[in-house]
Amino acid sequence: MSDNRFQPPRPIRTDVQSTTRAGSANHAATLRTDISSQQRGALRAVASRDDGSVSAAHGAQQDQGSVSGGRGRASGGGGADGNALRTARGRSDESGPRFDVDVPAGGYAWWYVDGVSDDGTRAISIIGFIGSVFSPWYHWSGRGDPANNCCMNVATYGAGGRFAMTDRGRSALQATGDTLRIGPSSMQWTGSELVIDIDEISSPPLISRMRGRVTLTPSAITQKELPLTDDGAHIWRPFAPVSRIRVDLEAKGWQFEGHGYFDANFGSRPLEQDFSYWTWGRYPTTEGATCFYDATRRDGSTLEAAVAFDKNGTAATISAPERTPFKRTLWALRRETRADAGTTPRQVKSMLDAPFYSRSVVETQISGEKVQGVHEALDLNRYANPFLKPMLAVRVPRRAKWQFDD
Repeated sequence: MSDNRFQPPRPIRTDVQSTTRAGSANHAATLRTDISSQQRGALRAVASRDDGSVSAAHGAQQDQGSVSGGRGRASGGGGADGNALRTARGRSDESGPRFDVDVPAGGYAWWYVDGVSDDGTRAISIIGFIGSVFSPWYHWSGRGDPANNCCMNVATYGAGGRFAMTDRGRSALQATGDTLRIGPSSMQWTGSELVIDIDEISSPPLISRMRGRVTLTPSAITQKELPLTDDGAHIWRPFAPVSRIRVDLEAKGWQFEGHGYFDANFGSRPLEQDFSYWTWGRYPTTEGATCFYDATRRDGSTLEAAVAFDKNGTAATISAPERTPFKRTLWALRRETRADAGTTPRQVKSMLDAPFYSRSVVETQISGEKVQGVHEALDLNRYANPFLKPMLAVRVPRRAKWQFDD
């Protein structure tokens, strides 16, 4: 049984230290370029306004303009930028991820991977953070130095599942164009695969080492991104919505293959400053994958994004079915996703269940096709509650100091 549910605060061990093993399979001995020697890419080096006119990836058909459930305009009074799929820009990551981005004070960058086993019994999620948006330590610090609150969050779901999210200091971060190292763990883009080496300590109540390798193989890399606000302060960059994943962890039963997903988000302001609620979902389809991104912004406007990706990396906006509510979580968190009229989504597998956040495998129906994929719901009003931060600190310990062997 997975332990990925938040529990009330209680005393925890503070003597666990993460270490790497020289010569071990997941020790990134070849990744030696220090962060300070790299020329940084701008997190958001684009004009605030965009006309939404972009060419599709790999020379295919043009996107259909704004992403608003097929209505041809931004919903809820939002401007075109806040709902317009466009060509990725400003970070030189059109053909694959680049980790050497400059993250401004108050901002964040994260690279997200998930995967579900072919038999549906196990799942995994991994997030590399610079400016760890859900870390109480980043909040308490005033968010002045994102690099001083970095993290490799690893969660496994299924029998023996674990959760690791250690907030680390600036000395634990090394980022080059193709490699992100955070303490003993790393992500490396080889040009065709994302290789993630994990060496973490899981959080209470099941404290143990999580070690091994995860390899994500995209069918193609998209060339698209979606500004989530009119001024482009928050960007969604879906690198590889159609992927295969191979998991090989040093734990019994934690070797599997399945469908995978890879994206990134970049921002120059805290999430809760601009959003009150959002849901996101990625659903494998016979043609590739469909992603839905719905959000309520603080200014009263809404984001309603529906994007279909094929196996060649081409992205196109589509007309989405209606937002449809389904059963709340154990923390009574509201959830919804897109579903054909007359059908109701349902949770197939619980993944992460927290007071302000839910991740789960959800089944829904899109254009007559029944699909199962990963869904998340995020209540940023709840997250903004200061009384929640001490609870989070139980699951997100702080390890400020780190020294690389090389």
